[in-house]
Parts: sequence; C-alpha cells; structure tokens
Amino acid sequence: MDDQQTRAQRFRALHRPGEPLILANAWDAVSARLVAAAGARAIATTSAGVAWSRGAPDGDLLARETAVDVIRRVADAVRLPVTADIESGYGDNPEQVAETVTAVLAAGAVGVNVEDARHDGGGPLRPVDEQVARLAAVRAAADRAGIPLYVNARVDTYLRGAGGVPETVARAEAYLAAGADGIFVIGTVEPETVAALAAAIPAPLNVLAGPGAPPVAELARLGVARVSLGPALAESAYAVVRRAAAEVFGAGTYEALAGGLDFGELNELMRD
Repeated sequence: MDDQQTRAQRFRALHRPGEPLILANAWDAVSARLVAAAGARAIATTSAGVAWSRGAPDGDLLARETAVDVIRRVADAVRLPVTADIESGYGDNPEQVAETVTAVLAAGAVGVNVEDARHDGGGPLRPVDEQVARLAAVRAAADRAGIPLYVNARVDTYLRGAGGVPETVARAEAYLAAGADGIFVIGTVEPETVAALAAAIPAPLNVLAGPGAPPVAELARLGVARVSLGPALAESAYAVVRRAAAEVFGAGTYEALAGGLDFGELNELMRD
C-alpha cells in the first residue's frame, strides 16, 4: 500500500459520529502548515479561499489547472491527509468531472467535496439524477486510480431554501448510492435539525461551523462526524488586511498589525 493509499485509509477512519473530525480549511501552503502545527488530523482546502487568493470569485470560475496546482502545493506542504474542495467538479459533464478528480488524485489529495449547486455557486440545485451521474463519475475515476477517495457530497438544500430534512435525506441517500461516502449539509446548524439529519442519514454527517454555531462538543453529541470552518479562516485573514490598510491610509497608524506572526517563525515554518 503506497503512502497515498495509507493516507486515504487514515482519512476515512477519522469520520466517526460523536467524535468529529475538525477541519480548519486552508487555502495555500502557509495556512496548511499553520493548521497542521495547531494539531490538525487532516487538512481541507476551501474553494473560496483558493479562488480569492488566485484572483477569481468562488463558484466554479477558477480554472481547473489553477485549482489543482494549489491542491498539489498544499499536499506537498504537509504530511497529513488532504481533502480538496472542488466545488461542483470544474466540469460541464460527468466526463469532465472525472478528469478533475483524476488530476486531484495525482496532486496528492485523498478526499474531495462535490456540491450539488450549479456552476455559479448561487444558482439552483442540480436535478438529483444529474448530480448522481457526476458523483458516479467521481467514484469511477477514483476506482481507476486505485485510491479509496473519500467523497463528501455537499447537499445545498438549506443554503438554497430548497427543502428541509426529508428532501435533504432523499438527496443524501441518492448520492450515497452513487458512490459518496459522507454528506455535507451547509446552511443550518440548528441543533434539532442537525440531530435529525445525523439520525436519518446513513453516513458521516459534515456541517459548516463558525461564530454562532454550537461548539464542537455539542455538535459531537448531536451525532456529527465532521466539522468544517469553510472560508472563515480566509475571511478573517483578509479582514486584517482591510483593517490594517484602512488604518495606515487613514490615521497613519499601525495598531491593526499588532499580534501578527513573527517573520522568522513563518519563514522557518516554510523550510522543508
């Protein structure tokens, strides 16, 4: 079993309801190493953070090659399993999605997130049969590569206001039958809803957390198997940029820069 297969098996084993895998999503090699140094058991990328850092908006508008290049750099920067947010697959059809997954695997990732919203990221949900075909292509590409890729199928029903627990569970079951391993539901962290989803979905449940969400310990009690921060770390980092820039161009002072990481520490972190 090669190293990537070992990482893939290890990553799969980290998804345990009641003892959630915590993912503080990175967007480049530096953020990945910082997250790893903080005690992460795996590294996840954020498609939004990756897109913003490479000059594009989130929503399948980043070129596949650019996204894969970032995934490769993150995977090369850490010894932990890496799971990649590939939005809806960077492809118009299942064949192109399979090409994306083949490239992502070659870049060193052992997991992917695939969402069921259309390309613009804010558009309607794909019909279930269309998304099933795309997920089946993801699984087939991983099987051809011989890697037990963890496929985390994102269900955007709550985010799009397109249904509650029954519709979410129905989509989840269809996606699991197509080859998904876990289900990622964003747009709700309401405890009763999360508990109902965790009980009804026959697979590890991933939720998106942040300020206002229940603490990890409570999400664990609700049956969650994976907790992601999504773009929140990147958003917070860019907020510092805006505050510091506004301050120096306005008051001419530098207080927003207080508490930054030491140059030498960061430089040493990036040495091989």
